[in-house]
Amino acid sequence: MQLSMKSALWSVVLTFSALAAAPQELAAAPPEQKAVLVTGASSGIGLKITERLAAGGYHVYAGARKAGDLERLNAMDNVTSVRLDVTVQDDVDNAVAFIQGQGLGLWGLVNNAGVAALGSVAETTQEDLDFQFGVNVFGVHRVTRAFLPLIIESKGRITTIGSISGFIAEPNASTYCMTKFAMEAFTDSLAAEMAPLGVTVNIVEPGSFKTPIWKKMADQSLAQAGGADAAVPDEARQEAEGIVKFGAGQPEPDAVAAAVQQALFAPSPKRRYMVTPNQEQARETLQNALRRTAELNDEQEFSYSREELVRMLDEALAKP
Repeated sequence: MQLSMKSALWSVVLTFSALAAAPQELAAAPPEQKAVLVTGASSGIGLKITERLAAGGYHVYAGARKAGDLERLNAMDNVTSVRLDVTVQDDVDNAVAFIQGQGLGLWGLVNNAGVAALGSVAETTQEDLDFQFGVNVFGVHRVTRAFLPLIIESKGRITTIGSISGFIAEPNASTYCMTKFAMEAFTDSLAAEMAPLGVTVNIVEPGSFKTPIWKKMADQSLAQAGGADAAVPDEARQEAEGIVKFGAGQPEPDAVAAAVQQALFAPSPKRRYMVTPNQEQARETLQNALRRTAELNDEQEFSYSREELVRMLDEALAKP
């Protein structure tokens, strides 16, 4: 795959994904220790979430796939590792049975496990499509469906890690953006279904933060260009190096973990928590959401005037 440096870097910016200031600190867990399952907990955002919740006194069931990661997570205070590949139904079923047997119940589910790959629509293979949807969409649905009875029993919370890519679709990131747009619909539909049962559903929308996914994406980009050997064109190699460098320059995802804690335990949680490392990404996300509203309203039979649209916006802003 041949991408310009600018195109590749901007596509990667969008891989991590409403206005949000830094979430306020919350008190430690109450005496009746609440338990939370975090998928994809071995690194990046998932590990930060695990560390923050465990340090706050909550018990974390940390989902991971590799034996070394499971051992490392299990050694942490207030953490019990759980083998969990979100694409494997047997793993999910076994995780449900294991957590049921621990006796703590389950207050929260954090759907964090996710993957990303670059590529234009023309270049994306069925394998790449299946891979990203398998984890980012079908995996989220599979895990949520399996753990719903436990969450409903506790009248708890379901939080999904979305992305600002659920609002911004850029060239060469179409499949990833498709999966994150899907999480917007998933969140709103599930929230409506769960509200009568006392369960709160929300989504955290990160921008660009430092995680291992940058290196994984760079490796994937090199593989598409011909491998990691000397046969890779200089342009492709430079783009991959730029991806790694960009990722290394981003802040640690501590603010994302703080937003997740807020989403799980705040008395009056929001539906959406956008967390970006700079104002530029926040502005771009909101502009894209507003642009779609304007496009929907443009020259249709029941178009609204500017004044009416502003009034609708005022009404939306006034709602808690």
